[in-house]
Amino acid sequence: MNAGIIGMGQFVPEKEVTNFDLEKIMDTSDEWIRTRTGIESRRIADDDTDTSDMGVKAAEQAVKNAGISPEEIDLIIVATVTPDYRFPSVATMIQHQIGAKNAAAMDISAACAGFMYGIVTGKQFIETNDYKYVLVVGVEKLTKAVDWSDRNTAVLFGDGAGAAVLGQVSEGRGILSFELGADGSGLKHLYQKDYIKMNGREVFKFAVRQMGESCVNVLEKAGLQKEDVDFLLPHQANIRIMEAARQRLDLPQEKMSVTINKYGNTSSASIPITLMEELQSGKIKDDDLLIMVGFGGGLTWGAIAMRWGR
Repeated sequence: MNAGIIGMGQFVPEKEVTNFDLEKIMDTSDEWIRTRTGIESRRIADDDTDTSDMGVKAAEQAVKNAGISPEEIDLIIVATVTPDYRFPSVATMIQHQIGAKNAAAMDISAACAGFMYGIVTGKQFIETNDYKYVLVVGVEKLTKAVDWSDRNTAVLFGDGAGAAVLGQVSEGRGILSFELGADGSGLKHLYQKDYIKMNGREVFKFAVRQMGESCVNVLEKAGLQKEDVDFLLPHQANIRIMEAARQRLDLPQEKMSVTINKYGNTSSASIPITLMEELQSGKIKDDDLLIMVGFGGGLTWGAIAMRWGR
């Protein structure tokens, strides 16, 4: 039994904050941000919109896109490091608000690699035939964890949500292979107590190495070659890190998905938001081979090779 994505949804707040807006409130410039990160603008949720609100919007769209009812969902997994409350989980709040009354619900915390962790966790329930449909949501309101006086981190992050419904797909399609990993010794390089703190140089070195390695590893596990890849969907953290992963796979630029310019780093939401945008644009077709890869605080990482289609 093959598990794959059968429905997608995403949500980003309306409020757009450009680099030029940030120039007015901190010592930075559009050129400095763009050349170092690839970010031109980001979306910021208002005070009345919290993590669960964005997750609900993405989840509702994904369930509708999958062509199922909320009552058919067996499990909801939410990847987030910015929950509304310490408890209850965001997953239980989404469960109630979308009417998924028969679903179990839990949050997982793997920072920017969270969506990968969520998809791989959900896959197990589908392929063991214990559950028929699993809803995975990556959602963050990172701007509430940002120190706006720290220009090194404040310029990077945005808010948003992406969601996927997992179910059984036809033979040869779906999740072909995966890799998950963690290195707890890297805590000091990227963490949040009150606000997000990051050693950009160390995170950059780790990410460039790990993103490339993970892409190659999932291809090998699936028995595939670099030239088989149709699209690379990397975590949208930094354009230079993304470019390093693309070059490791010897892919032309048009085969790498880029949304960081519009949305910044939305952590666990970045890959599903990007996937949804590519689907809506018509770029991704049935039977395309996708590589999704992310890294985050922990340090954590994850990658998936997926043959698209139901």
